[in-house]
Amino acid sequence: MPIAVDIDVMLARRKMSVGELADRVGITPANLAVLKNGRAKAVRFATLAALCEVLECQPGDLLRWEAEDPGRPAPHDPGPADG
Repeated sequence: MPIAVDIDVMLARRKMSVGELADRVGITPANLAVLKNGRAKAVRFATLAALCEVLECQPGDLLRWEAEDPGRPAPHDPGPADG
């Protein structure tokens, strides 16, 4: 999936366990594990906001885009000019 989740990085910076974060955000540790391991298909904005509040960070600190195929241009990149 092209969206990578960096919850582990923020947990380490805040010296917080997965269980503590799940409890403070109000989700199950299993659902937090799905999200942090990159297996989630979606995340609710309310959950993202709660994660940011508890971890004192911005959404961009938790989520980043990665190209799936390094040889394929990004959707906004027209690629090499024809000529």
